[in-house]
Amino acid sequence: MPAVAEIAIDDFAALDIRIGTVLEAERVPDTDKLVRFVVDLGTEHRQIVGGFAPSYPDPSVLVGTQVPVLTNLEARTIRGLESRGMVLAASTTENGPVALHPRSPVDPGTVVR
Repeated sequence: MPAVAEIAIDDFAALDIRIGTVLEAERVPDTDKLVRFVVDLGTEHRQIVGGFAPSYPDPSVLVGTQVPVLTNLEARTIRGLESRGMVLAASTTENGPVALHPRSPVDPGTVVR
């Protein structure tokens, strides 16, 4: 594993990571990797696009699960869809990203520290 540059605690504190509940998860048509999520963050629902299809050929299995979401990531348009955040995952080289989730249910919008 290559060395990763260290960051200051203030840089980490600038990240707003919250638990969201997946309300919708579907493949983005005409793509090999992309999944469109709608995530409940407690005070709002957000659309997020991520490369989860290699790990989840049927992404609907993620509906109802809770995932950590980086909420203050600059929005970007991916294949014509606005993505407003990032679902955090463990990345594997063989099967693609694996969604992380809390061991016990928490309220949507709960801050991850």
